[in-house]
Amino acid sequence: MSEQIKFAVGTTVKLKSGGPEMTVQRVPEKTDVYYTCQWFAGKKLEAGRFPADSLELTKIEKQ
Repeated sequence: MSEQIKFAVGTTVKLKSGGPEMTVQRVPEKTDVYYTCQWFAGKKLEAGRFPADSLELTKIEKQ
């Protein structure tokens, strides 16, 4: 079952446990419950998939 979307594409988030700031690249669709995020490790672009409950906003997003 699909969760309500908590973060939009382009939102800056981080893991609640710490780590680098990441940008949401893809939101969950259909039965998927993971957000795809990207971040830079030095000059290298990295990506990973994370459940919404493990993410938090890094700053107040302006609307």
